Amino acid sequence: MKIGESERISGPRTVSRTKRATSAYQSAATAAPAAVGDTVAIMGMTSEDMTPKVRDAIMSLMAEVDTLRRDLETANNRLINMEKLVDLDPLIPVSNRRAFVREISRTISFAERYGAPSSLIYFDLNNMKTLNDTYGHAAGDAALIQMADILSANIRDSDIIGRLGGDEFGVLLSHTDESEANQKAAELAAHVAALPLQLEGTSITMDVAYGVHGFIGGQDASQALAAADKRMYENKRARKMSS
Repeated sequence: MKIGESERISGPRTVSRTKRATSAYQSAATAAPAAVGDTVAIMGMTSEDMTPKVRDAIMSLMAEVDTLRRDLETANNRLINMEKLVDLDPLIPVSNRRAFVREISRTISFAERYGAPSSLIYFDLNNMKTLNDTYGHAAGDAALIQMADILSANIRDSDIIGRLGGDEFGVLLSHTDESEANQKAAELAAHVAALPLQLEGTSITMDVAYGVHGFIGGQDASQALAAADKRMYENKRARKMSS
């Protein structure tokens, strides 16, 4: 095998790694006296042991360690980003049901431990079937996205939105008792109704029903969701009877 062929077989990966190691080596060389001195002290070496070859070997090892440390940091950042994507709804940039239920459990634990009031609002976007049947599922998706945008624009950074499935949303309100949460729910519902969905020149008023549940001790996430869901349906029936 010719030397030229051997070099080609190494390929871009070897070149890239060499460049990274060289860069790390240069960075390490900048702080060489102190860093090498620390390494020598840790290894129990004397100044007589510190020949040019030994020094070069230590510098090379330090450069490789630095490269591996940065590679690990990059991998950890990618893992964090992947975990965030797993928690997001596929259509809307809010938490999916699994992630939202996990946040409910955390909120309940916090409320029980510190006695801090927190509440859950359960929203249902009305007439979605009619909207989908009349204008198509793209219109339904647009309504869901607009609903999420309105909720996001009108809550605090400490509050959390999740899509519970279909046309249902949840909002976690931290440090908010049930009475305050009912007021906030009515306010959010009014914001949704005040901003019609625009579809090819047609203005469609959106309407939501909601139920509120304040967290109490001894509950789990599923019980809290069921309680808020029940109140949402009570709200929906009451509105139908009054219309």
